[in-house]
Amino acid sequence: MSPVNKILEVRRLGLVPYEEGLALQRGLVEARRRDEIPDTLLLLQHPPVITLGVKVRSDRSHILATPEGLVARGVTVHESGRGGDVTFHGPGQLVGYPIFDLNPDRRDLHRYVRDIEESLIRALAGFEVRAGRVQGLTGVWVGEERWRRSVCGSHAGSPAMGLPSTWTPTWGSSISSFRVESPTVG
Repeated sequence: MSPVNKILEVRRLGLVPYEEGLALQRGLVEARRRDEIPDTLLLLQHPPVITLGVKVRSDRSHILATPEGLVARGVTVHESGRGGDVTFHGPGQLVGYPIFDLNPDRRDLHRYVRDIEESLIRALAGFEVRAGRVQGLTGVWVGEERWRRSVCGSHAGSPAMGLPSTWTPTWGSSISSFRVESPTVG
């Protein structure tokens, strides 16, 4: 089979509130389904936001900060239709939302997510950051910290990825998203 050449449009959007980014994704996913736009990669950052996946949408026990504490720090909380648990996004974290037509050669969504993970692992290696996978879990891990999570079957119909370029430890202390005991990074 000969390789398929596709156009990829990359949109660097800067700081985008979560709800605005979600609305943009939904519109672009529908436009991509109708073949009105080429494959598109959104690169952006969000103001401080905690998103709750379908596993925990009614369970806020992983949010360690009080609602008042979150408001005081400017952190919003949104229930999302994506898989997974609780996730923090904030300034300094580059978030990528690929909106791709997976036909004809990438119909296996789980394989596609694993390919994204592999690309990120290799990119991090270029910066001398040792990253890998944890068996049975989705995401790219560094050391024993969950660093990036790819979401399969997200609210907008496309996976997501996020890489912290800078990180303020106090943001991460608002949530407890790490349930796995001593994962082995492979």
